[in-house]
Amino acid sequence: MKVLVVGRGGREHSIVMKLAESKAITTLYTAPGNGGIRERATCIAIDEMDIEGLLSFAKEEAVDLTIVGPENPLNEGIANRFQEEGLRIFAPTKEAALLEGSKSFAKEFMKKYDIPTADYAVFTEAREAKAYIEEKGAPIVIKADGLAAGKGVIVALTKEEALNAVDDMLISKAFSNAGATVVIEEFLDGKEFSLMAFVHENQVYPMVTARDHKRAYDHDEGPNTGGMGAFAPVPDVTKEHLDFSIEHILQKTADGMMEEGRTFTGILYAGLIMTVKGPKVIEFNTRFGDPETQVVLPLLKNDLVQVFNDVLDGKNPELDWEDAACTGVVVASKGYPGTYEKEAPIPSFNVTDNTFVVHAGTKLKGDTIVSDGGRVLLVGAKSTSLKAATEDVYQLLHPHVEHSAFFFRNDIGK
Repeated sequence: MKVLVVGRGGREHSIVMKLAESKAITTLYTAPGNGGIRERATCIAIDEMDIEGLLSFAKEEAVDLTIVGPENPLNEGIANRFQEEGLRIFAPTKEAALLEGSKSFAKEFMKKYDIPTADYAVFTEAREAKAYIEEKGAPIVIKADGLAAGKGVIVALTKEEALNAVDDMLISKAFSNAGATVVIEEFLDGKEFSLMAFVHENQVYPMVTARDHKRAYDHDEGPNTGGMGAFAPVPDVTKEHLDFSIEHILQKTADGMMEEGRTFTGILYAGLIMTVKGPKVIEFNTRFGDPETQVVLPLLKNDLVQVFNDVLDGKNPELDWEDAACTGVVVASKGYPGTYEKEAPIPSFNVTDNTFVVHAGTKLKGDTIVSDGGRVLLVGAKSTSLKAATEDVYQLLHPHVEHSAFFFRNDIGK
């Protein structure tokens, strides 16, 4: 098989690493890829948003299967175009990807199909949004309706923070059109976890749970980021909670999307929070999570190509998971998620059998791999327990990341 992975981040590198294990693949392409992906796949200089360019390449090279990593091309309809041309693609259509592309759509969908989530209201006018905040008080959550690269959510602990967030989104247009509508939600207290599944129509095949650490600094302090590390599986999620989440959230969502005429094929990601009333949905993504993918896929025993093909063909992929744990810590550019410098040489690591390095924001400059983004690398380890995996990651990190250009959290998985 010839396989194409669309994207350039850590999630895509992790997908490529898993696909590279498959004996069914003869040629593995990534577009556009990054400095680390090139070691496992042929990087093609086509931007992930150049849908027609990707389509032409897939046709010219007779690509058998395309997998889409990031959310933006999904919401632009890459799956629709590939399907129109008769090409096999594992990705939701534009209509199904709206579940991530519009938070107001997602909230209305959950309300209609009785999927547990926070109470909410939707606003396009700052004055009305502020009046709602004055009425409800804080803590409260302000979300840009559209795609904002993981940065469009403000958990406001005070009314002042909430009012400022409304000004930023609706008046200052901090997130451009993505923030032209805002969703304001009740604050839910509890531990968060992520649950992803391979989905085709009403068939749902869940993965192991993961927990992402969003705040930039130790002890969950600092601004929200795209994720500073993750671990899988999550030991405090009971079988009862997991079964509830699969039946009342993932399955109801797949069934509801069919009812809506937005039949879902691809990865359904539920960002969940464990409340005193049970699991509730914080958000949906319509693709692999980042950095959760980097700690979930290493635990999968199956050939990933076999899984994609089985799901697309309506077959049960019989997912098989290692009885192990995986921890991953993000190495980020100093200043992230604010302003930061690029093109710093990345550190090298003495990787062992149970450790690995995933590239996110990197590129090749001459013969040197340098930083090219906020989240630069994820350093991961797999072991018999979460404690052991976490210890292995930090043993690998501490001797090597003594560099003023980068930082990482010291408490992922602890």
